[in-house]
Amino acid sequence: MAGESFRLTISAETGKEMAGFVRKQLRRAHGMLRARIQELSVVFVGDRRMKQLHWQFMGLGTTTDVLTFPLDEDTKRRVVSGEVYVCIAEARRQAKTRGIPLKHEVLLYSLHGLLHLCGFDDRTERDHREMHHMEDKILTNLGVGQVYARQIKGQPPHRRSGMGYNAGRSFGRPGTRANRRGIGGENAE
Repeated sequence: MAGESFRLTISAETGKEMAGFVRKQLRRAHGMLRARIQELSVVFVGDRRMKQLHWQFMGLGTTTDVLTFPLDEDTKRRVVSGEVYVCIAEARRQAKTRGIPLKHEVLLYSLHGLLHLCGFDDRTERDHREMHHMEDKILTNLGVGQVYARQIKGQPPHRRSGMGYNAGRSFGRPGTRANRRGIGGENAE
């Protein structure tokens, strides 16, 4: 439950300088969500590793921004632990295009994964709007401001390429006991 302890670890193959910022903000976001997630691991990776994961778990041979893996659930089938892989290279490209700080884009991707683990989905247009509205609401409450809703020149404000989607409930991740299929990840353009 939300009142129980929350264990958050961040591992960085790249982007180590953002770990402290993301850790602090994700802890605060977890509290705002009153999330049942008790354990979350966030892993910052580069394009090569993300492309491998995207192929292995989604069957897509491109990089993506974020992949989310539920690892365990409670007796009511609610996710209580998970892992989120964030592609720092994709975040860097998007942040540059959007003119925002890289750490804000990385936080957006990390929060996106946390929201998937909390049951949010973005496969339908309605769910997409609701999920990304929640992201920007939380980011605003954290003092970061809207990140997702900021329009990129030439793209509609409600759709960005690359944000992951919830592909269904399946437990496992690279190196875990049930290595099947992950959640999240559309092609990054």
